[in-house]
Amino acid sequence: MQDFRKLVVWQKAHKLILDIYIFTKKFPKEELYGITSQIRRAAASITANISEGCGRKTKADFARFLTMALGSTNEVEYFLLLSKDLEYLDIDKYDLLTRQLVEIRKMLLSLENKISSESNL
Repeated sequence: MQDFRKLVVWQKAHKLILDIYIFTKKFPKEELYGITSQIRRAAASITANISEGCGRKTKADFARFLTMALGSTNEVEYFLLLSKDLEYLDIDKYDLLTRQLVEIRKMLLSLENKISSESNL
């Protein structure tokens, strides 16, 4: 078991969810239970899965939760694209959030590979 707050990938994912909350405050009110809710839940799922995985007893379980966090990055990526295409996000905010997301995805893949190879020892 480890403290998830010490993982740099968790810290970056937490920053992403905070930014998403800030930017989605300006989304149309009729999207509150649509895109706004979906993108927030998907982004929160990244950090939640990392956190939950850190509380598991085995590295294999941790790796499984990292895989779920990776799936959530794809969901967030889609909702960012949709938000941009609907002109709820301007291109600068979209680019910023997408860059953060890509970095998080790379870090998750790297950590998952490391944990998975350690659990096969």
